[in-house]
Amino acid sequence: MNTLAVHSWPGAAPVPQDGLFAILIVVPSGSAPQNPRQQRDAARSHIRLAAREALAAVMRAPIDTIHIASSPGSPPRVLLAGQTSSIGCSFSHEDDYALAAINLHGRIGADLMRMRDIPDWQAVARDYLGPTVSASLQTLSPDARPLAFTRAWTRREAALKWQGQQLGEWQSHIAGHSWALDLPVAGLIAHIHFGGDTA
Repeated sequence: MNTLAVHSWPGAAPVPQDGLFAILIVVPSGSAPQNPRQQRDAARSHIRLAAREALAAVMRAPIDTIHIASSPGSPPRVLLAGQTSSIGCSFSHEDDYALAAINLHGRIGADLMRMRDIPDWQAVARDYLGPTVSASLQTLSPDARPLAFTRAWTRREAALKWQGQQLGEWQSHIAGHSWALDLPVAGLIAHIHFGGDTA
């Protein structure tokens, strides 16, 4: 499986690999405590601005010509000078971090998760990750299982986002290509999923 390095943002302009790049930000914490919905809204706002900044740096275009539009139940779309483009973007956040993945050539899905031990991993893997992954997790030691589970989960979530689907019980393999992300923060795991000619 291929791997894509994730750039900390703000920072130097990312260098796309086969038209793909990803950035990670630390979501600024406000002075007042926030409920989970406020935290999600803040993370969403900050990562979308960061994605526009990074995309502007990559494309050498004014940031005010790049916008990200979205509607419930649909993947976000990149608008260039007000026109829908073929550039795909996907977002995910976990704890104080938010991730943006960009595909200059089409759709993309991304998912970010902190590695953790899931108490009911057997039922979750069976219901959402499928029989092959579930069986492989059974063979691992308790120390190795959390990493393998988190990798499988983020790979699956990224594929579903690429396809424009919400999380649901297991269905057969999804076409396209999954790449692991090499993140600059220990304990965070992420994948992207995309299609087309960039494999």
